[in-house]
Amino acid sequence: MKNLNKQLGRCERKEVIFTLLVLMLVFASCKRGSKVNKETTLPFFNSAEFTPEWIAKGSSEYNYIHTVPDFNLINQEGKTITKQYYKDKIYVTDFFFATCPGICPILEKNMSKLQEKFKNDSNVLLLSHTVMPVKDSVSVLKKYALDNEIVSGKWNLVTGDKKQIYNLARKGYFADEDFGKTQDEDAFIHTENFILVDKKGRIRGVYNGTLALETKRLIRHIEILKKEG
Repeated sequence: MKNLNKQLGRCERKEVIFTLLVLMLVFASCKRGSKVNKETTLPFFNSAEFTPEWIAKGSSEYNYIHTVPDFNLINQEGKTITKQYYKDKIYVTDFFFATCPGICPILEKNMSKLQEKFKNDSNVLLLSHTVMPVKDSVSVLKKYALDNEIVSGKWNLVTGDKKQIYNLARKGYFADEDFGKTQDEDAFIHTENFILVDKKGRIRGVYNGTLALETKRLIRHIEILKKEG
């Protein structure tokens, strides 16, 4: 009887050891699969802090990456523009208003460089939201587009409900840096940021749109993003 108990004990220990080894192998395999090459892969941005996160496809976090919510706005041609328009497209977005005398002309200039660079690439689009929708009607945006040689279809200038645009800026694109501190929903949004969004509506980069050097960096990152499966 004692010998039988010893044999059973040895068997149980072997099973425990075997189970532990299997778990270690599985864990090691997961760790290997979770490695991301930071030199050739852009990070994700899931919060207004814009902390870069490299998240592997096989990881549990991959299914919970922040995505831009749906929207319903009107472009310079009077056409309805929704998130569906940008499905399976890489796009760069920003916020402006037509009569802005400060940073907006510089933003337009650098966004125009992106338009020229990717004019023949149907997989790369542009999107600019007015932060003064009461003044920036469709006709105003149309004139702005003509004055700045903006190509309709490639680059949408959109207007619409102010609350929707501001919520989209703050909670969708994390474009209002001050909102995280003040939580003041009535505050005017005026940001110089260009936001890079991938084909699945996830934020992959933020850039100072007033700087030519940052625009060049953005172009490089778009080329990297185009290689993603």
